[in-house]
Parts: sequence; C-alpha cells; structure tokens
Amino acid sequence: DSIEPKDKDNIISKEGESVTLSCSYDTSSNNISLYWYRQYPNRIPQFILLKGAQSQSDIPDSRFQSATSQTSTELTIKSVTLSDSALYYCALRVGAQ
Repeated sequence: DSIEPKDKDNIISKEGESVTLSCSYDTSSNNISLYWYRQYPNRIPQFILLKGAQSQSDIPDSRFQSATSQTSTELTIKSVTLSDSALYYCALRVGAQ
C-alpha cells in the first residue's frame, strides 16, 4: 500500500482562486480512509479532512472539498488566502478486510 503526491512542485496561486492538490495511491483493499493535513512551519500537522470508503467523510471547513477515485484523491481549496500557504500532506489508512 502506498500514496504519493502527483505534483511535487510548489503550487503558486492568487488570493481568491481555487487550488487543487492531488495524490495517487495504490492498495488492494476496499476498506480505506484518505486524509489530508496541512502543516505550517514549526507547527504540528493540522487535520483538514477525511474521505473514506462507504461514502464516509469528515470535512469541517466548507472551503475544502475532496474528490476520490480508485487510484487518486484530490483536495480543492476554494478562495485561497495567504493563510493557506503551508505544506500539505495526503495519507492513506488501510483497515481490516
């Protein structure tokens, strides 16, 4: 099981625009959860959202949206602001079959 960003370069945007980040993952399991986090310099990562199997999701901030396929997950940030400048992580959790 693995997950990695599709684009490893910095993403540059103007305030007010939407930005989409993508990760590709590989697993044989159907019981998965996909997480997104962001980390500011010298801070611990902050939970952004969870998108799981069986349509389970936890998205506390409506500016964030996620689309998921069998092999990838996307995080879209609507109306970006300067405070969205951070390092973003995607994570894959594989549950028991």
